[in-house]
Amino acid sequence: MVFQSYALFPHMSVESNLAFGLKIRKRGLKEKAKKVKWAVNLLGLSGFEKRLPKELSGGQRQRVALGRALVLEPKVLLLDEPLSNLDAKLRLRMRTELKRLHKRIKTTIIYVTHDQAEAMTLSDRLAVMKDGKILQVGTPEEIYEKPADIFCAGFIGSPPMNFISGEKVPQVKDENVMGGIRAEDLSISLTEKKDGIFGRSSVTETLGSDNYLYVDISDLLISVRLKPEERIPEEKPVWLIPSREKLHLFDKSTGKRV
Repeated sequence: MVFQSYALFPHMSVESNLAFGLKIRKRGLKEKAKKVKWAVNLLGLSGFEKRLPKELSGGQRQRVALGRALVLEPKVLLLDEPLSNLDAKLRLRMRTELKRLHKRIKTTIIYVTHDQAEAMTLSDRLAVMKDGKILQVGTPEEIYEKPADIFCAGFIGSPPMNFISGEKVPQVKDENVMGGIRAEDLSISLTEKKDGIFGRSSVTETLGSDNYLYVDISDLLISVRLKPEERIPEEKPVWLIPSREKLHLFDKSTGKRV
């Protein structure tokens, strides 16, 4: 298991931390040295073997914690939010490293996270949990494209799925259902559209390759991913047109997909 806080022994060097589990299991000196060297090379810790945890960066401490578990050759590796203490840039880099590591060691990893981006990018199979109950299990693509209920739909995806009451959606017109549509599945028009949802443009969020416009619809703020060439002025009347094929419907009373 790799803990959220890393739980390294502060008075031990990197190599002593890596060898601790092997020492407890009374493995021989040659085996310990071989396994520690393997972990050091695998995790890019060469040159840091004699350093104490306080002399390492957050990413290096995280790799030592991983290595301490890996040298025991576990059949299952449990990771409890291992990246939550890292800054955003380092978290992104460590996500890539974990993905590469998984391909090399072929060990089953159970990874707990509240960050849906981590869950989507790292997992082969994903379980969405709420209040101790599993709501949906599937590949990241399955859960993104066919969420089982409103919670799964809103949790997976960034920005989250938009939800609009069914009677306000021309393609639905049913007050008993909730319509769900992702930002990339909405088109926008400055001229009135019969199959569109009326609103007023609010603010634009620029994220480099992706730009998102937020539209006020009654008391809702709906996100729309703009095309690269699209420029929508703020505080203008607009009409949003959902893609019929990408429109998700949920029962209002149960929250379940219909």
